[in-house]
Amino acid sequence: MLRTLFLVLFVGAAGLAHAQTAPSASDIASYTGLHLAAHEGDVDEINRLIAAGADPNVRDRSERTPAHVAAFASHDDALTALAKGGADMNALEDRVYDVLTIAAVADDPEMVSLAMALGNAPDLITSVYDGTALIAAAHLGHHDVVARLIAGGAPLDHVNNLDWTALIEAVVLGDGGPDHIKTVQILVEAGADRSIADRYGVTPLQHAMSRGFSEMIELLKEEQ
Repeated sequence: MLRTLFLVLFVGAAGLAHAQTAPSASDIASYTGLHLAAHEGDVDEINRLIAAGADPNVRDRSERTPAHVAAFASHDDALTALAKGGADMNALEDRVYDVLTIAAVADDPEMVSLAMALGNAPDLITSVYDGTALIAAAHLGHHDVVARLIAGGAPLDHVNNLDWTALIEAVVLGDGGPDHIKTVQILVEAGADRSIADRYGVTPLQHAMSRGFSEMIELLKEEQ
């Protein structure tokens, strides 16, 4: 129990330092060209600029491409235009996030599906924790996103550098409420390995038991 509490506090503190950061007001004020068009969702301008030779993978001061900016602004059409114009859909910004993980954290299922359709790999390693978009979505209980990522081929049992899977994160970093319960259910039904333990040998079931998450406990029990 103490180990679980320590890890939760550790990740919470670290997350504050390494969380995704959308373009700030000063970033936006500095934008020109494709970054500005992406932020505004101006598809015509994106197409015009790319046709005129603009680099679709130009970076801002935080290493965000226009595709990252479009994702933060939730502009699906702008993202599509950028991808068609040659944007690298697997580019990582300076906090090691891609478009897919940005959309997953924002709980934007439509952009999640779009990003994968445009070539964003669901198994890409992202964040300073060497995680995936699926782990990020499971952590937050974004079950619609979790379902779409799994359907798109996201690896169910990837282990990040905290030695946690998506299933472990849904339990350890979840609140035991309906969204995280549904997340656990989707992961289990998809075949996530319930036997994979954390670095201390604690399984998802044991974590759920230590936290008193009764509905998760039932989902995580091996079939009789």
